Amino acid sequence: MVGMCRWCFLTFLFFCFVSFGIDSPARDFKTPQQALKDAFPGANIEIKNIVLSKQQVEKIEKLSGVRLSSRLVSWYIAKRGDSVVGYAYIDSHVVRTHPEVVLYTLTPDGRIDIVEVLAFNEPLEYMPDENWLKLFKGKSLGPDTLRLRRDIPNMTGATLTSRAITDNTRKVLAMWQVIFGGER
Repeated sequence: MVGMCRWCFLTFLFFCFVSFGIDSPARDFKTPQQALKDAFPGANIEIKNIVLSKQQVEKIEKLSGVRLSSRLVSWYIAKRGDSVVGYAYIDSHVVRTHPEVVLYTLTPDGRIDIVEVLAFNEPLEYMPDENWLKLFKGKSLGPDTLRLRRDIPNMTGATLTSRAITDNTRKVLAMWQVIFGGER
């Protein structure tokens, strides 16, 4: 009986090991502060909290085709001296059933520079790889641009993640255009 209990215990440990993914590769994510520091080395980063007007919300939603979840948005403006070297927005959204947090950085003229996942609570096999995220670099908002399966290829097996990041890239670009377009 004692041998049986030991065997049951070892079986239980093995089950836990396999079921809970103890041996699965983990992904270390950056904090928002570290990601901003890495994106804009040596820059002074200011936070600008903005309450969007009803007209701004309508314009952003029309430009992007994505509904805003809040009128309050927080943008990060990176400066060296008096010059703006870039903008950043940290977007939190639900992919399937769990939240994902993505950092979007933009150049001073409103083009995507970096798209980086900061938190991903779906299974890691649905997470985009760096090469796919780099497809957004240099993209700007134009009529009928940044559409999944047209301008941006779908990630096989991760359609919901692909759609969420692509749609939210359009949203971020539309926000930048409405809020900062023309400012330098």
